[in-house]
Amino acid sequence: MSRLHRVRERVSGEVLEVRPGESLLCAMERQGKGCIPVGCRGGGCGVCKVRVVSGRFDFGAMSCRHVSADQRGRGLALACRLFPLGDSEVQACGEVVRAAPEQQ
Repeated sequence: MSRLHRVRERVSGEVLEVRPGESLLCAMERQGKGCIPVGCRGGGCGVCKVRVVSGRFDFGAMSCRHVSADQRGRGLALACRLFPLGDSEVQACGEVVRAAPEQQ
């Protein structure tokens, strides 16, 4: 059996157990946790942006509109396109865009 990678989200302290080849966001949802905001799940909206604090990851395709090459070089990525290669730590930094309240 393949070893699970343990990824800690720095702000909440939640630890996610990620299967080899599984994205960080999929692992979070599979475990019923909510430490990272969820958007399109396809690398195009930027809602699930995280900063890699420590550890090694493979990066899938991400919209350069939400994660530039410079940002990626500084450890920013989208959790839906981030695949841990070992135990690590991330910090959620994406935001959920909320609609303005309706005026009465």
